[in-house]
Amino acid sequence: MPYEMSRREFLQIGSLLGASLLASSYWQAAGASYRGGQPHRWVRSRELPSFKRPHHLDYIDATDVDPDVQLVLTTMQGAVAQERPAIYVWFPTNEPNHAWIDTLGVPYTEHTDPWEVIRKHSSKVKGVIVYDPGLMDTINVATTLAGLQRAVVASPQIAQELSGEPYNLPIIDDLRGRFTSKLEAYQWQYDHLWPRCNHDVLTGISPSQRRSLPPGIPPYYTTLAQVTTHVHDSSNRGVYEFDLTPFLGGEAVYLRFDDAFTDDGWGPSVQHVTVIADGQTIADFQPFTDAEAQYLYDSDGSSRDGSHRFADGNRYFVYRFVPPQGTTSLTARVEMWNEYKVSATSTTPPTSDVLLPFPRFRDYIVAARTMVFWLDPNVDAERELFVRIMSEVDPYTPYMGWFAQDVAGEFSGTQLCSEHSVYVLAADFFDNGTVFGAVRAPMPPRRPPTKPTLENKIYVALVMSEGDNIQYDQHRMRQLWDDPNRGKIPINWTVNPILFEAAPTIIGYYLRTATDNDLLMAGPSGAGYINPTPWPDDTFRIYTHATYRYMHRLGMNTVYVLNRVNGRSVELSASERRAYIEDVKPEGIMLNWDARTAMQLLDGTTPQGTVRGTGNAADVLRAITEESQGWDGSSPLFLSIGVLAWNVTPTDLVNTLSTLGPEYQIVRADHFFELARQYYQSRG
Repeated sequence: MPYEMSRREFLQIGSLLGASLLASSYWQAAGASYRGGQPHRWVRSRELPSFKRPHHLDYIDATDVDPDVQLVLTTMQGAVAQERPAIYVWFPTNEPNHAWIDTLGVPYTEHTDPWEVIRKHSSKVKGVIVYDPGLMDTINVATTLAGLQRAVVASPQIAQELSGEPYNLPIIDDLRGRFTSKLEAYQWQYDHLWPRCNHDVLTGISPSQRRSLPPGIPPYYTTLAQVTTHVHDSSNRGVYEFDLTPFLGGEAVYLRFDDAFTDDGWGPSVQHVTVIADGQTIADFQPFTDAEAQYLYDSDGSSRDGSHRFADGNRYFVYRFVPPQGTTSLTARVEMWNEYKVSATSTTPPTSDVLLPFPRFRDYIVAARTMVFWLDPNVDAERELFVRIMSEVDPYTPYMGWFAQDVAGEFSGTQLCSEHSVYVLAADFFDNGTVFGAVRAPMPPRRPPTKPTLENKIYVALVMSEGDNIQYDQHRMRQLWDDPNRGKIPINWTVNPILFEAAPTIIGYYLRTATDNDLLMAGPSGAGYINPTPWPDDTFRIYTHATYRYMHRLGMNTVYVLNRVNGRSVELSASERRAYIEDVKPEGIMLNWDARTAMQLLDGTTPQGTVRGTGNAADVLRAITEESQGWDGSSPLFLSIGVLAWNVTPTDLVNTLSTLGPEYQIVRADHFFELARQYYQSRG
């Protein structure tokens, strides 16, 4: 049996051997088999699973495919990929339909009938795992079983169809009635399946998704109140009273909360709701309590932050109140703040709170034989099991997927993972990972353009957010990259260096098609999303050494770091700064997403720019203008401006920033840092 080094050994030895030796064995992946009954291991010359290059792909557009059939497709895709990828499932996202499959260079046949693809590949799987529609988390348990059994996951109805002609797939396991709660299901999985799973990758995705409704507020709602100016600081927090009497007469009254400005991420935050009918209190609750549950009609994509419920962008939430018969006066008092839009109706609206299977990323989970779970880091019992799982993996293990509760989950989940030396790859919408992880791509080095001459100007570095998110790198970034105005001004694009393994085709495409005004920057916070300060000191340099290796392979020399503790930005400690400077060796560091920007020279050698975050193109211009107030032209000024990639395009930036005067110069981050170093070192 060949010697299998641990992740820790590989990372420590690899930092000494150098990139050339690592590259020689880089693409040699272990076969997909178990060894002596031990958890599946990948050869440690790479961090993520590798799959055999596909000879041919069967392509299906899943736009109009029922989610339960999508679930069969993606789990079959993963089961087949355990031998060799052969299926490509496209979901409607940001990039054009054939953008990436045409870039792969693999021949494919396009199908319009998903059952045709299922029939073609049914002989390559061993059977069906049936999930329990009464407990959607069994979809995740079934997915774990599918990876171990080389099976597909299906609803009871579809499983019955698959068991007959022409598929003839036996039912291997039926999870209906097996568990009474989410936690019981995941505890059973941990006790019985985890010992057999691949421990080199952790995966966490939601088992379900809400039904999609048409965007916008239905016309039968009446607007009661709406913020008309931007509020990002809770300064309008108060108790607001709404007369709901005009909506009496029906079965119930529905009170809806939306984001008044959908492009900047500061929607309504609700702390307390009281409803009074004819002088009597009929509802009195705080969000995320048992008292709220009976009134929450549609939670949509709303999230939790502490004890308040918020909804940003196109998300919303709706409460339903049933007044006593004969009520003549109905009033709601709501403690809330930020950019709210409140409306009401007596018409029963449709609800998005109808759960459907979430099919995406399951090909990767099944093919890699990982254990997939959906444990909320903000719920004590679930957090405890999450921690137990992480305590049994090596330092610098990836957690691929995402967290419950969106932003609140991101902050607490990323910190929790960091505390256990686990890095995060946002991947729950990362599609066809088995295909992208199997196809190599050329990554020619680019010669950087000449640095501008240092002058007494205001130098601006625009840093696009979200690059740690490999599903963003696959979807939204491709849409932004195809913007016809990309390349007209310098933009610094954060990307995840782990794409070198996860999707060489994607990162290779960006490298090959970048203009001189496009700079790919690592992070946050390097090779995988982490918060440095919570990460244990004794393993932190495993992370920074790995970051250097992946950045070096891609020719990157700048890094963006997000360092949060309990949801708040903090500075890097002296030891963390030293690790980045000595191990990563960047031209400079961009730090955090704050309300102000600043520049300093770390240890006299490495510039660090604190990033001022913005939510839209107008915010970008406002931030630049405000940060340059008081500049007298006697010395250069350096401004690091964060650009929210979900809301801002290159065209937006070109049009908005065209008003800047000649004293401003937008630059690439490598030039930005070189100029800053030159200036600060000249001052002694």
